Amino acid sequence: MAPPANRRSSYSRRAQYTTFLSYTAGVFGAAVGLALVVISLVNPAFFSTLRTLADDATEPAAQASAGGRDLGRDAWADISGFFHSGSEHARISRELAEAKVRLVEARAAMAENKRLKDLMGLSQQDGGAVAYARLTASSSASSRRYATLGAGRDRNVAPGMPVRSQMGLVGRVLEVGSSSARVLLVTDSESLVPVRRATDGVPAFAQGNGDGTLRIRLINLGINPLRKGDVLVTSGSGGLYRPGTPMAIVTELIRDGAVARVLSNPSDTDYVMVEKSWAPPPPPPPAADTTVKKR
Repeated sequence: MAPPANRRSSYSRRAQYTTFLSYTAGVFGAAVGLALVVISLVNPAFFSTLRTLADDATEPAAQASAGGRDLGRDAWADISGFFHSGSEHARISRELAEAKVRLVEARAAMAENKRLKDLMGLSQQDGGAVAYARLTASSSASSRRYATLGAGRDRNVAPGMPVRSQMGLVGRVLEVGSSSARVLLVTDSESLVPVRRATDGVPAFAQGNGDGTLRIRLINLGINPLRKGDVLVTSGSGGLYRPGTPMAIVTELIRDGAVARVLSNPSDTDYVMVEKSWAPPPPPPPAADTTVKKR
């Protein structure tokens, strides 16, 4: 007789046990999970201690992982920076050169604005201005000292008119053309200007040496009262030059005077002002005699 088909061997019993235990573990796990969910909903802080312990346990691994990420990021930045450093250095050098050029241009513009403002202030203080023009050229190699002015008869410039800058006296107009004029500089050997010391009015004459300096000749000979650093201004004696115009500063003392350096160097002067020739005011007329002669 053949064995029944539903007969179970010992192996089949082990399979039953395994299936039973699997179902039991599944139900137990679901119950535990459901209990944990209920506890977390009812009391969320119940598992804070467990979470803290878990965080403490995984902290070394997290630190190592973060350090690895930082190390990788720094290494990638170093590698990429090595390949891009050349182009970045060239770009920064180019921008630095352009910034230096702009800085020089800005300083030049500031200096030019200052000179123009000084001339504007000079024109507001002095009502004898005839014209404002640029010194276009000046002699430096010749024994004579001349300069070319960019204004002539078209700007009412006439021979003998003083020429000055914001720093001081430059010279006087010698020859006039239609649109230009020739200026005899105060440093020329043929130039002679009456001057005085600004502090106490010691009189003297300033004569050009032909080398960019002035020879100061005292009128009253004797003990030389001049000192290094004294500022000399025009005295106005004899007319032509307005009194009080800055002229030179004493740099060296000699037996009968001094050697001075002009304050307004033509090589450093751009714009100048042409003034009217100055003349001292005429003396007041004598008072009329109102007395009546008695007979």
